[in-house]
Amino acid sequence: MTPDTATDIDAYTGTGTGTDANTGTDTDTDSAERARQLIGLLAEESRMRALAAVALGADGTERVAEVAGLSAKDAAVALLRLREQGVVVDGAPDGLAVSYGLFRGLVRRAPPAPRTGGGPDPVLDTFVRDGRLVRLPAQWTRKKLVLRHIAERTFEPGAEYPERVVNERLRAWCEDSDGVDHVTLRRYLVDLHHLHRSEGVYRRPGAGTEHGTGHGTDDAAEAG
Repeated sequence: MTPDTATDIDAYTGTGTGTDANTGTDTDTDSAERARQLIGLLAEESRMRALAAVALGADGTERVAEVAGLSAKDAAVALLRLREQGVVVDGAPDGLAVSYGLFRGLVRRAPPAPRTGGGPDPVLDTFVRDGRLVRLPAQWTRKKLVLRHIAERTFEPGAEYPERVVNERLRAWCEDSDGVDHVTLRRYLVDLHHLHRSEGVYRRPGAGTEHGTGHGTDDAAEAG
């Protein structure tokens, strides 16, 4: 099974208990250690080449050896180590697959970089990472802040965009998000007047003309 959740990553690290619910200190440490393990694993050339071969579609040891330019023995040893660490898993019948979910999970669990004076808003540090939306806040005021950030980083004021382009740009924000799709983002941006829609064409208002129409109440404040 491809690991794609926090629980799966705990299973790989042998952890998952005793985590501080407020700070996530243990979880952050475990994730950092797991990331170091994977970096060490892939620092060996034959393993990296074997992983690349699997990513390119090699479905067995012989094919991996051929694609990666390795001997059959080296390919077999590299695949053994990759499978032991959960980086390569069973794919299609009798095939192999890269465990992309493992890497995505580590990215989601990684703590944000330390902030310095004048840096990003701490809310954005929590809910936006590497140009991707982690998740939308439940608290309405925080949600509006994140949505404004997405609008400002995605669309130029006064420019017009067909719906296809709007969808493509918002879909990129959702690649690593938990439970949020581009349609939901688009609806929020229209509701909050960050985008105006007319006959299938969207336009972000000019600077100083946007205004929120918050129609929800604040949920319980989130940790973070």
